[in-house]
Amino acid sequence: MKEIVFTVSADEADGFSASWDDPCGGGISTQGKDLASLQAMIRDAVLCHFDEGEVPARVRLHFTEDPALAFA
Repeated sequence: MKEIVFTVSADEADGFSASWDDPCGGGISTQGKDLASLQAMIRDAVLCHFDEGEVPARVRLHFTEDPALAFA
């Protein structure tokens, strides 16, 4: 598998959640309080899910909404 795509949705209270459905069954779900922590969680989850030598070369994130920066 060369590439997998996570669907990412934002939740104002909890940060972001991401999921990937394996076409063979199962998949990966994770979440993070911000985009940086979400990316780290996805990386860890992918490395744990796949055996060595089977890790996808690319992981894409598909956002259900465009992320926005907020300045206080």
